Amino acid sequence: MHTVELLEQAVALAEERGFVVRQDWLGGSTAGACEFKGRRWLLIDLAQSPREQLDLVLEALRQFPPQAPSIATSHLQSLLPSRKAA
Repeated sequence: MHTVELLEQAVALAEERGFVVRQDWLGGSTAGACEFKGRRWLLIDLAQSPREQLDLVLEALRQFPPQAPSIATSHLQSLLPSRKAA
């Protein structure tokens, strides 16, 4: 599957999981996920390549596990292995 398609699916999954997703030109500034006042935010820097953006979204999805089961494509699900305890 093409990286841009996976990115679109990952962003949709993040929104499904309750993230407020902002896609802006941040010029290489800090992008990523955080929780602020009880809401999950995901800032995606459009100055990054689609692969870098996908990696950022996948890391956010790993960092903040789902509160309820969600449906992801099998290819996207394979990129989201469950986090292992340290």
